Amino acid sequence: MRFSNTFLDEIRDRVLISTVIGRRVTWDRRKTNVSRGDYWACCPFHGEKSPSFHCEDRKGRYHCFGCGVSGDHFRFLTDLEGLNFPEAVQQIADLAGVAMPQPDPQMEKREKERTSLQDVMEMATLYFQDQLQSANGAKARAYLRDRGLTGRTIETFRLGYAPESRNALKEYLAGKGVPKEQIEACGLVRHGSDIPVSYDYFRDRIMFPILSSREKVIAFGGRAMAADAMAKYMNSPDTELFHKGQVLYNFARARRAAQAAGDRKQSGALIAVEGYMDVIALYQAGVENAVAPLGTALTENQLDLLWKVSPQPVLCFDGDGAGIRAANRAADLALPAIKPGKSVSFALLPDGKDPDDLVKNEGREPFDRVLSEARPLVDMIWQRETAGSVFDTPERRAELDARLKQIISVIGDESVRYHYQQDIRGRLGSFFSQSGGAGGERRQNFQRNNNAGPGRKGGRGGAPQGGSVVAGAMIESGTAGSARLNQMLKLSSQARPALRETVLALTIANHPQLLLDEYDEISSVDFENKDLQRFWSSLLSIVGQLGTKLSVEAVREGLVAEGFSDLLSAMTQQVRNARLWTATEEADPQDALHAYRQTRALHSRNKELRLQKMELRREIEELTADEEERGEILLRALLEIQNEITRLEAQEAIIDGFGVLSGRVKGAAVSH
Repeated sequence: MRFSNTFLDEIRDRVLISTVIGRRVTWDRRKTNVSRGDYWACCPFHGEKSPSFHCEDRKGRYHCFGCGVSGDHFRFLTDLEGLNFPEAVQQIADLAGVAMPQPDPQMEKREKERTSLQDVMEMATLYFQDQLQSANGAKARAYLRDRGLTGRTIETFRLGYAPESRNALKEYLAGKGVPKEQIEACGLVRHGSDIPVSYDYFRDRIMFPILSSREKVIAFGGRAMAADAMAKYMNSPDTELFHKGQVLYNFARARRAAQAAGDRKQSGALIAVEGYMDVIALYQAGVENAVAPLGTALTENQLDLLWKVSPQPVLCFDGDGAGIRAANRAADLALPAIKPGKSVSFALLPDGKDPDDLVKNEGREPFDRVLSEARPLVDMIWQRETAGSVFDTPERRAELDARLKQIISVIGDESVRYHYQQDIRGRLGSFFSQSGGAGGERRQNFQRNNNAGPGRKGGRGGAPQGGSVVAGAMIESGTAGSARLNQMLKLSSQARPALRETVLALTIANHPQLLLDEYDEISSVDFENKDLQRFWSSLLSIVGQLGTKLSVEAVREGLVAEGFSDLLSAMTQQVRNARLWTATEEADPQDALHAYRQTRALHSRNKELRLQKMELRREIEELTADEEERGEILLRALLEIQNEITRLEAQEAIIDGFGVLSGRVKGAAVSH
């Protein structure tokens, strides 16, 4: 039975290759980096004692550096277990939860027809390329030269020219024996019952071949040479090969570039720009991971394509009004589908500039600056809803609050939706306390003059007394209560998770053998600081790659090579200032491990308590004026949590004094 490429791609995409191979091998925990989908094992195809068999989830491939075998999901099953290809497909489909296609002669016929149509599109591409280099293409060549494109770039993207003729391509293909039905099916001519004689679809246009993910030509984009053309850019119509909303221009090439960047541990995010020429100009300037939708707003299918390669692609739009509107449409499109670690960011170009303008004279540096200022999705939502408006009355503030809640409610993932709610709530509190002019002053006066009220007691100067008054303050209407709550709870900043995270990361950097001995426990630590997240990911990878060559010096060299020299120095100074010497290289490994475990326990419990406190604060902020009794209950719970946080901080003294009491350094005792 013949399977369509679409079906095979679908089940491959649904099942990680490590899942297929992991049932037959034992992953080496020292070299494997699960978070990056990077796995190592002893090769199942030949006997060996040290792991040289490697598989990558991102690429869906495996390779053994010992015996040279390589392949994908299906090849692994056919070669290792002796399954035939349909049996291997059946196993992967079962893992993917996808039903096997029933034998369909019509489908097999269509697949053969698709192959034939691809052959016709290739012939058309070669014809357009030849025309660009002919006398007919002189004007098109001059245009491309004026746009700054080199001959190498023109060849790389296989640019061509459709001559100003109603039947030049049609006659060329017919002369090659291509039936008119295939020419029509490829969308290369306009035809129909109302058109007596079909004629070429593209005329007097620069031609941009559009490739599938398998790098087959499936459509064309055409840029008009005539200034009075009805459409400046035009794409092929939808055909058996091509569906405009499901394809990104330059996707296959950009995916390779992004994966190569990931292999070099550089940023491999795909960048979505607006048009063909933007992609090509960026490529020529050295930015090879750019794609473009095909003349329309980004679609769900195109966004899914981006996410298959990059967890956080960058959407790059012009900074003018049209670009901002396009960015906002993309934000609304992405919002329901975001998940932990899966989102989009937005890079806005200077008004009146496109990527081509930026890189033409100064190279990629100006564009890289734009990318470095890319903003997260939540910023785009906030900016759109607040820019240019005045929120000087309770009604207008309530309207903004309600609108933002409605927008965020579409987020499908519960955890992400919760954190968006928290983020927006904090922005609203800060924004309302700073905006509104006289309105802000009136709110401050209201707070000063209304501390006491029905059922409340006031002390000197109207200052609140007792728990009921504090709870009452928390349930005041508007954001005044929120501002007072934030002020009252500043004591939460006494907890110092940054120091704990530093201890956790630096202890392992200075004692990497602990990671190998306690891999499952240590590798799963969750850092909040973004610098430490990157540091930890690199540290795990370096330790895994070193294997038997592991040493503190080698680990440090690897970290320095990846740009963490300043961070290492700052972390070392931080723990020495705090007298947490067990995190330093001089500490005895047993002391380092013992202190690490204490710090990890404190860190985990503190994180849990802070999440509980955040949830209680959210509930308090949502109280209404008639829920004072519940407010008091919540407040007491909040204070109990804060007391436990304070107790945990006191326990940190144990870690501070641990090394001093033991007095051990590596291989020696210190006298007191």
